[in-house]
Amino acid sequence: MTTDLARPVDRHVAVTTRRRRPRLGAVLRWEVRKLRAQRRTLAVLLAALVLPIVVVVVIHGQSRPPKDTLFGRFAIDNGFALSLLVLGFAAQWVLPLLTAIVAGDVFASEDQHGTWKTVLTRSTSRGQIFWAKTLAAMAFTVLVLAVLSAATIAASLLIVGHQPLTGLTGQSIPAGTSLQLVAVSWASMLGPMLGFTSLAILLSVWSRNPAVGIAAPVVLGMVMQLVGALGGIEPIRPFLLTTPLEAWHGLLAQPSFTGPLIDGALTSGVWCAVSLTIAFVLLRRRDITGG
Repeated sequence: MTTDLARPVDRHVAVTTRRRRPRLGAVLRWEVRKLRAQRRTLAVLLAALVLPIVVVVVIHGQSRPPKDTLFGRFAIDNGFALSLLVLGFAAQWVLPLLTAIVAGDVFASEDQHGTWKTVLTRSTSRGQIFWAKTLAAMAFTVLVLAVLSAATIAASLLIVGHQPLTGLTGQSIPAGTSLQLVAVSWASMLGPMLGFTSLAILLSVWSRNPAVGIAAPVVLGMVMQLVGALGGIEPIRPFLLTTPLEAWHGLLAQPSFTGPLIDGALTSGVWCAVSLTIAFVLLRRRDITGG
């Protein structure tokens, strides 16, 4: 008789527990609050805001322009050219680093502090945790790119000026059109940056080590840059994650072409899909009974 009375109570508790399971939005808000509370996150955003201003001031103060770089010969006298010069430099290793600092630690930090058993309670599934952390890391990538590009463009135009830009084929581009092209060039970095974010997440889940999750994507990015600069590797160059970082060059030619931007978006999407799929499978199969 006692057993029969207990069964409805047990069913009621189970239903209540299922109803109380937080949605993905609630878990995502928690992960965002965790990122906001980290000093590392604030430091990266401050660096993205301040360092471009310092770079612009230093380059503008030089007596000779860096003629051996793309748009370098016009960088001292043209703010649009200077912002594109900074973009070309940042694409080499700065952008992968900015994304990996957070994404490479977002999962590995739970292993480092032994908090997986606390995080993965009965009310939160592994899938919710995975996608909440992933979305938080990607949102940070969007934010840091917006801050970095806005600071660079604003500092370049205010300090150097907004004269018409000379394009890659020698054409003169009016200031209004130049501003649009420069903004789109910076925005085109979002795809490969999300690709590096996904790669950092995969390495963070796989290695369980924050140092590997942060450093490895930067090293792999440098290796891809070197491989992409070699001759005779045309068949594999489109599949490198660093190739989309150079796709904006077609916007500054006459006539302009957007094929590399479309191909770069597809390449970045494939990197995101493959990296996140592997990371998700690894996390779902992991034994976290130890912490």
